[in-house]
Amino acid sequence: MVKKKVAFYTIGCKLNYAETSTIARKFSNLYYQHVSFKNYADIYIINSCSVTKNAELEFNRIVRSAINQNSQAFIIAIGCYAQLNYKKVSSIVGVDLVLSYNEKFKIIDYINIKYLKKSYPKILSKIKTNNTYFPSFSIGNRTRSFLKIQDGCDYKCSYCIIPMARGASRSDSIENILKNIKFIFSNGVKEIVLTGINIGDYGKIHGTNRRLYTFFDLIQAIDKIPEKGRIRLSSIEPNLLKNEYIEFFSNSKHFVPHFHIPLQSGSNDILGKMHRRYKREIYQEKVKKIRSFIPDAYIGSDVIVGFPGETHKHFLETYHFLKKLEISSLHIFTYSPRENTKSILIQEHVSKKIQCQRNKILRNLSNKKYRFFCNRQINTKKTVLFEKNSKNKKYIYGYTENYIRIKIPLNSYNLFYINTLQDVIIKKIDKDGIMIAEPIK
Repeated sequence: MVKKKVAFYTIGCKLNYAETSTIARKFSNLYYQHVSFKNYADIYIINSCSVTKNAELEFNRIVRSAINQNSQAFIIAIGCYAQLNYKKVSSIVGVDLVLSYNEKFKIIDYINIKYLKKSYPKILSKIKTNNTYFPSFSIGNRTRSFLKIQDGCDYKCSYCIIPMARGASRSDSIENILKNIKFIFSNGVKEIVLTGINIGDYGKIHGTNRRLYTFFDLIQAIDKIPEKGRIRLSSIEPNLLKNEYIEFFSNSKHFVPHFHIPLQSGSNDILGKMHRRYKREIYQEKVKKIRSFIPDAYIGSDVIVGFPGETHKHFLETYHFLKKLEISSLHIFTYSPRENTKSILIQEHVSKKIQCQRNKILRNLSNKKYRFFCNRQINTKKTVLFEKNSKNKKYIYGYTENYIRIKIPLNSYNLFYINTLQDVIIKKIDKDGIMIAEPIK
């Protein structure tokens, strides 16, 4: 039997990566040969994103890339873009099958029944928002694993389309999460990233409106497992990051000192227009709390520039607020209007030129903050999880527990460092912002 070649591509968040990996495992090696997306394949599966316009444009580019590899390939679209704009996605030349949230986890059934290149209108599954829950995690190709603990969101931020794509907030059970963590660690993975759409809202079980657990219940249960390995959080909302969590993390044996807390704006006026559930004073309080309990913690943030109605005064509020804040870096997003969101109705648009200027200013601020944070780590001892690196033969790279990118010169002695945790002393920072370290022998 000739095996069909299948390739996967993921656009967007860590949650998408977890789900892609879970879906890929449904393609048994007995019947399918898994290949790189850059190679010839019979089936290409693209997990899409709809957070920004750029993510949707990337989907179009990836479809063209698949067609260039094999013009007769069967191309399947899944993910948020496929969920929200299935008619538009199905009209893209080359796409054969569009699967909604529910159907993408039954993808093998569709492959077995529908695997046939069509020249007429595309095959569409029944598209609907579904509040069922499908456990997912990535494993096999990476040093770390992304483990889904929660899906959906009950928040109604005025710019965000994700609740429409993902449905209401719902969670996996603590028992199943612990089982998956133990399985992942037993398979040689050294670090797990807990992912979801709104992980701080963990505890609502799918199919009910009841909260059976809290996020605190979950992290306490995880920290008790005997298996060795690091646990890292993905993004958590500032209003859901309770002080008791921060104190708990400061003494944890598994959770690393790394927080990603979205701010979006340093102006309370703009936060109100965004329908965020906090003011900047709450955010400032959380950063100070982290610094008091975990001084060397990495604190990353998300900021949106050019939101409708963001004046020069509002932007300056954001800039000066961030400049004084003891955070480590920023992810800066330029506002991208999304259909069916409330922000699209705000008439006070910010020009693309001004959006780009504000984006650049904050990126420069982020670079300064990151280098300042890294310089404070010089001559400190850290533990690095080293990764496989095929591009640069001179160095081996990895991340410290507090998320600093590290490199050490590659030699025959440290080849075995890949996918291991090693103690190092940080020595200096290079021109690219990567810290150079020496192993502790």
